[in-house]
Amino acid sequence: MKKQLIIYAVLIAAYILYNRFFQLQDPRLNEIVNILFASILFLYIAYLAFLALKKIRNISKK
Repeated sequence: MKKQLIIYAVLIAAYILYNRFFQLQDPRLNEIVNILFASILFLYIAYLAFLALKKIRNISKK
């Protein structure tokens, strides 16, 4: 689980860096990139929750 949390931290850092320093000049395209980036972050959080629930389920079966 530690590996997934490190990956998530890197994704958040990349999102912050993009919004602070590497924004696109076109506002519409910049908004699309922001929405896609946020969607990836939320999808990864859902994946982490799925893994946590799977681990809890496996522990309770034993």
